[in-house]
Amino acid sequence: MTQMTMIEAIRDAHDVAMARDERVVVFGEDVGYFGGVFRCTAGLQAKYGRTRCFDTPISELGIVGAGVGMASYGLRPVIEIQFADYVYPAIDQIVSEAARLRYRSAGDFTCPLVIRMPTGGGIFGGQTHSQSPEAYFTHVAGLKTVMPSNPQDAKGLLLAAIEDPDPVIILEPKRLYNGPFDGHHDKPIVPWKKHPQGDVDPGYYTVPLGKAAIRRTGSEVTILSYGTMMYVAEAAAAECGVDAEIIDLRTLLPLDLDTIVESVKKTGRCLILHEATKTSGYGAELMAQVQEACFYHLESQIIRVTGWDTPYPHAQEWDYFPSPARVIAALHQLMED
Repeated sequence: MTQMTMIEAIRDAHDVAMARDERVVVFGEDVGYFGGVFRCTAGLQAKYGRTRCFDTPISELGIVGAGVGMASYGLRPVIEIQFADYVYPAIDQIVSEAARLRYRSAGDFTCPLVIRMPTGGGIFGGQTHSQSPEAYFTHVAGLKTVMPSNPQDAKGLLLAAIEDPDPVIILEPKRLYNGPFDGHHDKPIVPWKKHPQGDVDPGYYTVPLGKAAIRRTGSEVTILSYGTMMYVAEAAAAECGVDAEIIDLRTLLPLDLDTIVESVKKTGRCLILHEATKTSGYGAELMAQVQEACFYHLESQIIRVTGWDTPYPHAQEWDYFPSPARVIAALHQLMED
């Protein structure tokens, strides 16, 4: 195992994929010469040349449109949207073209396209650099949606996505780019300062899409989460005195419902934790599926702990995040019901 930050693991995944398959091309705004605003593609252009790693104009619609065309004719494009907040001009290409191509062509064409984008808050980015738009993508049939919580998964999920025959959205929590944190929000984590790293397998490996991971075993309540909030869940579970089982979804679509159902049937209680806003958030879909599959096993209501229903704040960023205190209060409520 090698110690890497998530940035380094993502960069290594690109390198491994490009060395293994000459069809893999990487591009986006500032992705080539500069290596990306978060440096996830640093050094790739120098190593593989400007035809395989290159910069694009500032046009998300054009970037994704070019990726759809390349993918449909046999390449394996990996594109970076500089921030998830910037993806909206490209929604038509993602939803109407990339996600539909296999179906509208009766399988004659596929779209093995990977779209990476930094997501979420934690760097004082304000309203236009901190959004968590995963619910938009999980609503679209034909897309796969992924959010890693650690460097090992970030690399393995990216390599699996590159090999997948259909389009994959990878949302990378920018607060975790340079290392995990203790789950509390009293000390801001900035993306350009390196923090404790994680163990990553060297060379080639994949983490299967559609398979969750149990990060902590428990018998009293199941916590479902992903991305940055995994560390909040772990901090809360360590402090609250409730024997919580924590499931890292990793892939939001397709969802590993089997692992979730097995856990909830064992514990009888479920808490859903995510950073994005509550109303119509991905947690609502999780709640519905758990309710449908585990109704007769539930001993309490299902509770969601989420970000607030407000445009992303700047000065109050740490109050916006679901905190261990909010999660602990919800866990105690579940145990008392």
